[in-house]
Amino acid sequence: MKIKILIDNISCSKKQLKGEWGLCVYTEFNGKSILLDTGASTQFAKNAAIMGIDISKIDAGVLSHAHYDHAKFYLRDAARENCYHTHKFLKFFTYQEYIGIYKGTLKKNANRIVFVNGDCEILPGVTLVGHKTPNLDEIGKRAHMSVKENGKYRPDSFDHEQSLVFDTPKGLFIMNSCSHGGADNIIKEIEATFPGKQIYAILGGFHLFRTPDDRVKAFAERLRELNVQKSTQGIAPGNAPTRFCTMCSATKSHKCTPAWKLRCRVPKRDRLPA
Repeated sequence: MKIKILIDNISCSKKQLKGEWGLCVYTEFNGKSILLDTGASTQFAKNAAIMGIDISKIDAGVLSHAHYDHAKFYLRDAARENCYHTHKFLKFFTYQEYIGIYKGTLKKNANRIVFVNGDCEILPGVTLVGHKTPNLDEIGKRAHMSVKENGKYRPDSFDHEQSLVFDTPKGLFIMNSCSHGGADNIIKEIEATFPGKQIYAILGGFHLFRTPDDRVKAFAERLRELNVQKSTQGIAPGNAPTRFCTMCSATKSHKCTPAWKLRCRVPKRDRLPA
C-alpha cells in the first residue's frame, strides 16, 4: 500500500507543492489506484504532476462528503473509471453560507457517478462505509452546519459522509477526509461493519482546530481505548495536527504523524510510514 497526499492546507516549498484548504489523497493498493477527494481547485492535478502521478489513469475516485473543498473539478479528468458518492442532492451550509459541491456538478456528470447507499465494496479489499451512528445531527448543530431541504434548514446529520476502508495485512486502514461525524464514532462504525478485524490506522481530518487541550487529550485517550495503532491528521490550520500528535505521545495513545510531514519530508516524504 502506497499513499501520497496531493492536497493539504500546508504548502511544501522545497518540493513546490502548493497547499490549500481541503484534502486529496492518492492511494495505490493491490494493483489499483484510488483518489480520495480533490481539494478546492485544480491544484491537486498540478501537485500530482510534480509527484509523477498521471491522474487520467486513476482507477476509481471517491468523494468523502459533499463539501466544496473536497470536490471541485473532481469529475473533469480525475479518474478513468467511476467516481463514488453518497446519493444526496442536498444543499449544505455553515452559518447559512453555502459550502456544498458546486451547483450542477453532480447532475451534469451523473453518467460518471456511482451513487452508493450503505456499504459498498468498490474494489477487492476496498469498501465505502457510511455513517451508522444515530443523532449525528447534534454534532452538526454544535458546529453550526446545516442542510437546506424543501426550503428549510436543519442540522447536518452527515449522512453524506463516508469512510474509505482498506483491508490490509496489518488490519483495517480507514480514510475519512474530515470525520465530521467524529473520528471515534467512525472507528466504532468500522469495527461493527467488520467484526473481528483489527483497526490498524486512520487518516484524515479530525477538526480539532480551536478545540481545548483537555478535549484533544480526551480524544487521544479514546483512540487508545479503541486500540488504533497509527493516525495521520490533515486539513487543519495552525498547529492543530502537531498538537494532537503531542497529546497522543503524552497519553501513549498511538503513533501519530501530521499530514504535512508526509508531504514535505525528505526522502520518501510521500509514503505513509509502515
